[in-house]
Amino acid sequence: MTLKSLLLGATAASCLGLAAHAERGADGHVNVIYWQAPSIMNPYLSGGTKEIEAASLVIEPLGRYNEKGEMVPYLVEEIPTVENGGVAEDLKSITWKIKPGLTWSDGTAFTATDVKFTADYCMNPEGGCAQLAKFEGVESVEVIDDLTVKVNFADAQPNPYGPFMGGQSPIIQAAQYAECTGARASECAEENFAPIGTGPFKVDEFRPNDVISLSANPEYRDPEKPAFATMTFKGGGDATAAGRAVLETGEFDYAWNLQLAPDVIANMEEAGQGEALAAFGTLVERIEVNLTDPSPDLPEGERATAAHPHPFLTDPAVRQALSMAIDRVLLTEIGYGKAGKPTCNWVPGPDIYASDNTECLTQDIEGAKALLDEAGWTDSDGDGVRDKDGVELSLLFQTSTNAVRQDFQALIKQWWSEIGVETELRNISASVFFGGDPGSPDTFQKFYADVEMYANLFDGTDPQNYLASRTCGKAPRPESQWQGENINRFCDPEYDELVKELGRTADLNERAEIAIKLNNMITRDANVIIPLVHRGRVSAKSNTLGGVVLNVWDTELWNAADWYRIKE
Repeated sequence: MTLKSLLLGATAASCLGLAAHAERGADGHVNVIYWQAPSIMNPYLSGGTKEIEAASLVIEPLGRYNEKGEMVPYLVEEIPTVENGGVAEDLKSITWKIKPGLTWSDGTAFTATDVKFTADYCMNPEGGCAQLAKFEGVESVEVIDDLTVKVNFADAQPNPYGPFMGGQSPIIQAAQYAECTGARASECAEENFAPIGTGPFKVDEFRPNDVISLSANPEYRDPEKPAFATMTFKGGGDATAAGRAVLETGEFDYAWNLQLAPDVIANMEEAGQGEALAAFGTLVERIEVNLTDPSPDLPEGERATAAHPHPFLTDPAVRQALSMAIDRVLLTEIGYGKAGKPTCNWVPGPDIYASDNTECLTQDIEGAKALLDEAGWTDSDGDGVRDKDGVELSLLFQTSTNAVRQDFQALIKQWWSEIGVETELRNISASVFFGGDPGSPDTFQKFYADVEMYANLFDGTDPQNYLASRTCGKAPRPESQWQGENINRFCDPEYDELVKELGRTADLNERAEIAIKLNNMITRDANVIIPLVHRGRVSAKSNTLGGVVLNVWDTELWNAADWYRIKE
């Protein structure tokens, strides 16, 4: 399948979204399958994409990003700007005007108090909020009146749209979560499994790591939406089974994130039950390098923390050699075809923010060997594994269970063996790996391995909050319930200062220049993130599902209220 045909499918789906339905629930039931099963319905307690996606059906932000990356109002009358008076001239505050008459699914009024509560909930230092970077620079949030809320920033904020914009920063109900703040946040199972929301659906039953049963929100602001009375959100399995369930058997209407070879998807489409949709955004498959020691010999609570630096991955030469040994072009051909692009960037777009790095695109095995030789890593005992001062280059490489990722692991292990690095491979169920359970040793946040591979993205079109996620204070640790976005525990005061400078800079071109510097610091210069493939998002819909508009800038379910059944 060519990328052109995939994009034509996405365009056709967008056109179908223009049709209207006249009565809430008139189109019956819709089935959605995500091969990574959500473990919670609160994105503030999990950075996993599957949790953010599922929760977006129920809880909403004040504004969202559409399929073009444009900001659109959802729970507010308009997007605040300097021009309309919503953003202060000094860029130190943003004021949101809530639409009148909004209610939660329990029938109570949605007010500015709920918005302020959400900010306080996430910014509570004892809560371990997974989306804390969205509130970077926020000094306070104040209620002006029931329908007006003002966010104050400590310094001028040229991009003030972190809080309450996009699927990663939805509003939660103050009344429901009143007793779930701080250290108690992760203990409130009922609230975290079934949040009261303003979205098109409400949770009827939530079975963690399995299935969610939802029904139309009777209080939804548009009386004609959603068209579907009920939804089954099935989680688990693998991408192949999910693709078949939509494209071959027609058992499901929508399948998310089909990480499958293009020819496999094309073969599935031949059954005539559905079509694949694709678009490029900011999704990068990459390797994270652990700068702390994950050894099980360390006491629990000290593993993978700043108290114990990694015995060899703190050597820049080792990290650079690992990157140099990888053939990104081959990985892209095998794993994604034309729905992927080999990349050296952690931030691949929008174009203005994308660095022109290309040096990593050429595999250099001999150069990697020479670099390790120069750094003193040699095979002193002839066993094929380099060592130095009694430390061997032997690492554990983990990722989620997925056919493409296991293929990548096998190839990378071979390339690393060619430069004298021994690699043990491990794959973990995606539901566990991305689950965020502070009691599990197998989450990507806890990072009890030397390197790990996964992909995520940032919503919206500005990478400031995404880049801010790698500042020193955002590393997962026991005190934060192992929540946090600085997965590799990178800490560079110069990087932190540059993030602050980005937050003070209003000119778009200057912002782009700073963002590119930050990207280069963490990739090309430090190699603590080793980018592999800029992935085009590929999902699938049934031929009878209308209104789907694939969105790479927000959640894929961002416009589920507009979905409808195409009648034959």
